[in-house]
Amino acid sequence: MSDAAPALTRDVFLGGTLGIWQPARGYRAATDPVLLAAAVAARPGQEVLELGCGAGVALLALGARVPDLVLCGVERQALYAELARRNARDNGLPARIETADITALPADLRQGFDHVLINPPYYPPTAPAATDSGRAAALREDTPLEIWLDTALRRLKPGGYLTVIHLAERLPDLLAAIGSRAGAVRVRPLTARAGRAAGRVLLQARKGARGPFQLLSPLILHLGDRHLADRDDFTPIAQAILRDGEALRWD
Repeated sequence: MSDAAPALTRDVFLGGTLGIWQPARGYRAATDPVLLAAAVAARPGQEVLELGCGAGVALLALGARVPDLVLCGVERQALYAELARRNARDNGLPARIETADITALPADLRQGFDHVLINPPYYPPTAPAATDSGRAAALREDTPLEIWLDTALRRLKPGGYLTVIHLAERLPDLLAAIGSRAGAVRVRPLTARAGRAAGRVLLQARKGARGPFQLLSPLILHLGDRHLADRDDFTPIAQAILRDGEALRWD
């Protein structure tokens, strides 16, 4: 980002339930943070931490669905952290947003949370950098994936839940980083259309649990075998999550 104030847009999420300010150019949230929020099985009164919260879409989408949560977010890019604070205020959702790197969290965020959610950068540090520095910082894995997982697991209380969205090809890395520290792992593949390979996965694990691994049926996001018109073509279940704010089911 340049030193000048960037141009912003206010974009609608959850069918208009949330209005989110984000840069007109650079990293811009789309469906992934909404899917991540839908996958968090939080209950009113619980404490939630998002590492790398960006402009706050996932954290606030979760807060819009589940009332009376204690919402905390951490974002290392000052611009996006300030936008997350603004978005929380504008949407009437109290949230504490800290500007910090996940490797140097404030001491009072080292407590046990009921839920930690993460949407780590997707691409390795060797990937070509985006021309926009904010987009590059959001998408390139400067901090190794295992550190993201270690930090998240350390923040959970015993029995707390980790929820992650990432590329399907990184599932082995996710499982290796979790190791034996969490169990009852469930994975929901996400595929753009029926008959296609999964591009991303949602993963849920419970700290200290010993339940079996479950690979669930995929969530198919779009109808048909290709995009035919300039309009939404979400499947009914994707529509319910992305537009109506319903939870993603893990059964």
